[in-house]
Amino acid sequence: MNMFKENLKSLRIENNIGQIELAKQIGVSKGIISLWENGLREPTMTSLILLAKYFNVSIDFLVGLEQ
Repeated sequence: MNMFKENLKSLRIENNIGQIELAKQIGVSKGIISLWENGLREPTMTSLILLAKYFNVSIDFLVGLEQ
């Protein structure tokens, strides 16, 4: 099961941020955020690092290796 897509969407909703705003904050398109959340594409390591920093979580948490 792809925990990344679920964790990303949950973090985004918990932090009350839309896909467009998140995309702007980390320098990707809104479409990329949507693809990630639908499990159709996986982020690069650079994007994972930016997301982890933005949400103040570990990469392990983002990808479902820790809770």
